[in-house]
Amino acid sequence: MARFLLVHGAAHGAWCWRALSAELDALGHEAVAIDLPSHGDDPTPVGEVTLDAYVAAILAALKGETVLVAHSMAGVPATCATDRAPGRVARLVYLCAYLPRDGDSVASLQRRQTERPLRPAVRVAPDRLSFGFDPALAPGIFYHDCPEARVAEALDRMSPQPIAPTEAPVRLEGGIERVARSYILCTEDRAIPPAAQREMASGLHVVERPWGHSPFFSEPRALAALLDGLARG
Repeated sequence: MARFLLVHGAAHGAWCWRALSAELDALGHEAVAIDLPSHGDDPTPVGEVTLDAYVAAILAALKGETVLVAHSMAGVPATCATDRAPGRVARLVYLCAYLPRDGDSVASLQRRQTERPLRPAVRVAPDRLSFGFDPALAPGIFYHDCPEARVAEALDRMSPQPIAPTEAPVRLEGGIERVARSYILCTEDRAIPPAAQREMASGLHVVERPWGHSPFFSEPRALAALLDGLARG
């Protein structure tokens, strides 16, 4: 069976993967979820976080050939990590994630979108080192199809998102091209417009599902089954 490494998106942590991890375990896989620096239980100060720090955390967690699953913002550091260590990644799966080409950043990919549904919800910290999401708007953007208990937990556990790693451009050297990649396109996503997902995923193996931005909350069993199939090739 496969080893999965699950990497969360902006303002989240390893906690968001709990239900999916259980479903993958039930299918006989090994599922590991990490906190990126300053997220979840990681104590790194927000002002010290860089894109390279995100990449280093992912590389440190890649043990052997791993199916790397990146959600949302994590698509960018996961791409960088895979590019640097392609031999450690059996498949990179983008889950409604930002998919960069050389020179792109999370911010530049957002600015390229025709629609930018996140903008009204973003609240930048006074020191301008991080941002968060308005708790009154976040449920409708990220969790509109999720159980209420999951939504409540997420709103309670979301953390400040460092700005620096979202602005940093990636530098790719071609290793990423040696790795099998798949994109799970969520057609009901209200955070990253499906049209933007489709554009970023051009040329990849794409699987579409009628899910919102957080299928690890709304459809963990179905998502695990889909990841199981992708891991089997």
